[in-house]
Amino acid sequence: ILKHAAEEHRHAYYLKKQIGKLNVNYCPTYAYEYLLAPASSRIYLNKLDTEVSRYLKTALKLSGAELKFAAYLLVTYAIEVRADELYPVYQEALDNTKSKVNVKSIILEEEGHLEEMLKQLKEFSPEWEIHAEKALAIEATLFNNWVQALANELSQ
Repeated sequence: ILKHAAEEHRHAYYLKKQIGKLNVNYCPTYAYEYLLAPASSRIYLNKLDTEVSRYLKTALKLSGAELKFAAYLLVTYAIEVRADELYPVYQEALDNTKSKVNVKSIILEEEGHLEEMLKQLKEFSPEWEIHAEKALAIEATLFNNWVQALANELSQ
């Protein structure tokens, strides 16, 4: 878990450095005034964790450390599936605009993260696919809400 968290923090740092290639003053800090839809982003992640945890409590009667670990697996899986979908689209857009920004290294690492999550989910439960589908459905709803919030902010 720690290794994965460190890699995700590195991705955030890398992306922030990439933004600096476009405009050094665009996002000087992670203060809300420099971010796009920061509250919606926080809500997306928090609600994903909360709703997956609620599902696991009900469906599998998990609690305590078991619940936290299962929620970590499913939430991370859902986020990795989303990353696996989004980063290649982002890279293509960057390539099409001949941007100096590049996310190819992140794409490779995210593919590795997804493989690792699949391995751990298979070890977690023989019915992992049922639970993963539920997590993906929860994530899809929350993601669509986040995209709408982002669109609303960009249109202002």
